[in-house]
Amino acid sequence: MTKLESSRLAAKLRERALAFIASLGQEEQRLACAELGAEDRFDWHYIPRSRNGLPLSKMSTEQRKLAFALLEVALSERGYSKAEAIRQLELVLRAIEGRAHRDPELYYLTIFGRPSASEPWGFRWEGHHVSQNWTLVGDAAIASTPQFFGANPAEVLDGPSKGTRVLAAEEDLGRTLVRSLDRTQMKLAVVSPVAPPDIISAASRRAAMLEDRGIGSATLHGSQESLLMRLIAEHAGAAPAPLAELRMDRLRDAGMANIRFAWMGGIERRQPHYYRVQGPTFLIEYDNTQNSANHIHVVFRDFNDDFGLDLLEQHYRAAPHSSK
Repeated sequence: MTKLESSRLAAKLRERALAFIASLGQEEQRLACAELGAEDRFDWHYIPRSRNGLPLSKMSTEQRKLAFALLEVALSERGYSKAEAIRQLELVLRAIEGRAHRDPELYYLTIFGRPSASEPWGFRWEGHHVSQNWTLVGDAAIASTPQFFGANPAEVLDGPSKGTRVLAAEEDLGRTLVRSLDRTQMKLAVVSPVAPPDIISAASRRAAMLEDRGIGSATLHGSQESLLMRLIAEHAGAAPAPLAELRMDRLRDAGMANIRFAWMGGIERRQPHYYRVQGPTFLIEYDNTQNSANHIHVVFRDFNDDFGLDLLEQHYRAAPHSSK
């Protein structure tokens, strides 16, 4: 990602965030806007729960339009489609469970700090099974993790949406990769016959490196290495092209040979399973164990730059006069 591409994307995000803020009344601004240093910025989660921020249910038609206009820039077309499809799964869950809190209107937008061309700010889009977090240092740089998507059901088994698989690529590419391994490779890659009940990093404020187990990319054959890169790119590609390219550049710079793929659980569909892809700078976790292995959680973390911590540290070192 060039500095010009980053600057253009950041400027567009700033403009759309400011347009959204300008549409809000006093009470709506109180809900939607918080300080960049607010503890709530780090209190992310993917379960159905009460949240701070302005929910869709309290937005006017125009405000919703402006909120979605911001998200359309902040995510790639693929990422935006996934986020919206996940939101609509709440209607499927409501039909299955009959519970009122399964509500596609309970997704919240929060702006942290004042969108600025020179100073840090950020925003979050969050609800059940979606948590997308962005931190910007003016129009200079953008961080876009933690990035979480979930899908319940992973495959809709009944009703008008029957057959829908929102996170199909994440599941299918991982399984294709593990099934491509020979017996010797499989012994390295499959680190447990039992999958954990959820992603191991959970909703931690800062992701820690997990056990350095699994098969190293240097042990993969040509087509397998290509599969691994496609799998990583699928997760990275929820971000718009400049940020997705930055993610891929960083992991290459850290050394492809240092990336490991680990699998737990069964390798057939509908068997509980889990995988992770981990390198020196990043962690991808995928888990499908709940609801008879029809319930996916998947997260992309950056060990140094979740919530833009590395970006902000560099900014404050270079500009100590800036307010934190």
